[in-house]
Amino acid sequence: MEYLPISSKSLEKAAEVLRRGGIVVFPTETVYGLGADAYNSEAIVKVFEAKGRPRFDPLIVHIADVKTLEEVTMLSLLSKETRDKLFILIQKFWPGPLSLVLPKSEKIPGIATAGLSTVAVRFPAHEAAQKLISLSGGAVAAPSANPFGALSPTKAQHAQRNMGDKVDIILDGGPAKIGVESTVLDITSAGIRILRHGGIPKEEIESVIGAVEDFSFAAEDKSEGGLVSPGQLKSHYAPKTPLLVFNREDIVNLPFAADAAWLFFDDSSHNIWLEKHGGQAQKPITKVLSALGNVNKAAACLFETLHELDDFKVSKIFAQFAPQEGLGAAINDRLQRAGVR
Repeated sequence: MEYLPISSKSLEKAAEVLRRGGIVVFPTETVYGLGADAYNSEAIVKVFEAKGRPRFDPLIVHIADVKTLEEVTMLSLLSKETRDKLFILIQKFWPGPLSLVLPKSEKIPGIATAGLSTVAVRFPAHEAAQKLISLSGGAVAAPSANPFGALSPTKAQHAQRNMGDKVDIILDGGPAKIGVESTVLDITSAGIRILRHGGIPKEEIESVIGAVEDFSFAAEDKSEGGLVSPGQLKSHYAPKTPLLVFNREDIVNLPFAADAAWLFFDDSSHNIWLEKHGGQAQKPITKVLSALGNVNKAAACLFETLHELDDFKVSKIFAQFAPQEGLGAAINDRLQRAGVR
């Protein structure tokens, strides 16, 4: 495995690895991806094996040119009304953290889509990712670069620690800007629906195409033998430490526990808890996602903060839900899936 900072030379080297059927960790604006040539079924198998990912969980195909949609999808199968909405979404949100579920082209191997007739496609808003995709052949199938079900990596070091001996190259592009995965939107039927909350809030999508259904919590909704999209399992994105999630009222009333760590959404909640329970001989382990309660800032550091709390080796982590608005919906989706059941 090679660990390389982003440069023209390292991107060309990584692209050559992808063209030869290897697998590469690369940065995007959401989280780090583990990529393979989207047209190479043998390379895609390596991604599933490296992650320990079940074959029924499909991958997202990343592109770097809207014209590539014609190669990886069958847009002719969509109604005119749906195609019109598709182009509105593309114009507004691409490049960006929005994955669109569309009818699949035969050029994309069935293993990439868990045998489904649809494929999730994304155009990442990250210059290095775009260059890598363009240099390597135009389409890269990539889930997040972490063991299946574990915390997503927002830094190259996270991927190195958990995937280093299973990949060919890790490209370090610094911390991910958004910090949660893309929103997945299924537009293959009349009822457009969100399958996973992510970097584009539901409110923004509805502002350009009207009301959409919310199926993001309809976990393990299976169609044609596989999950409809990535990120639909009830248990996912979890730290090694058991995570328990609470609303604001409940978490501020939790008593101090020497073997626990706390993750608060904002300073206000944190300070209320400290006033009630902070006067202990042992300093409590606490983190705050956003001092002023900004959901965008909270989302950007969610996984990184959970990685840090995991390293404390406590017996449990108590976390606070965010307000269910904007990227708060994505934060809560990840906490809910990561939480103990």
